Amino acid sequence: MLLLIRMAALLILIVLVTLFGIVFCLLTLKSKNRVYYLGRVFAQVGPLFGLSVEGRVSEAAKQVPQAVYVANHQNNFDLFTLATVVPKGMVTVGKTSLRWIPFFGLLYWVSGNILINRNDRKKAIATIDQVVNGMKRTGLSIWMFPEGTRSRGRGWLPFKRGAFHAAVQAGVPVIPVVCSSTHNQVKLNRLHNGKVIVEMLEPIDTTGLHETDVINIMTDCERHMHATQRRLDDELAKTR
Repeated sequence: MLLLIRMAALLILIVLVTLFGIVFCLLTLKSKNRVYYLGRVFAQVGPLFGLSVEGRVSEAAKQVPQAVYVANHQNNFDLFTLATVVPKGMVTVGKTSLRWIPFFGLLYWVSGNILINRNDRKKAIATIDQVVNGMKRTGLSIWMFPEGTRSRGRGWLPFKRGAFHAAVQAGVPVIPVVCSSTHNQVKLNRLHNGKVIVEMLEPIDTTGLHETDVINIMTDCERHMHATQRRLDDELAKTR
């Protein structure tokens, strides 16, 4: 019964958020904060799934006016957990297939997010160049998933370079965002599904760096994010 109630509530929520979200976005086309305000809405959905989500943002990250945010991508619940720390003045970069998701795809596009074709390397690189030019022109930050797709319980997937290239080219810091492990945590027929921690880490400076430094930045960031998730998982394990 709880499963059916949650599925029905989620469907109604998706329809309502999409309809009102599209109207909101069309009325605020010049705003740089459309993704932020929609994120505030999605961040409130955790309790519907029995999740308690804690967001932590480093003080240094709060002071950064523009950055490339990189986050781990685990499953569909990321939409509701990572939204807890979404900053103002930011859009996400996602794969073109997102546009075909019923309701959400249209909302994703109209809220100003950027779609790239990751299956075509040349087009993806060209799009990253356009993203960088857009960052310089508008002052917007971008949010990317360096794993490229949801890990779905397979552990961390290898990082791709696009986000780090963008940061170096734009001359802005990389800010890692890590969510504690959520694979198989949520059971829709269970009332309480525990706690999740999302932590925005200290910025990684890219000042004076070049394309030849991208691999080192990516490797260091990847290692740091892995270690952070282990720390968060250990912290949560002690409270259970």
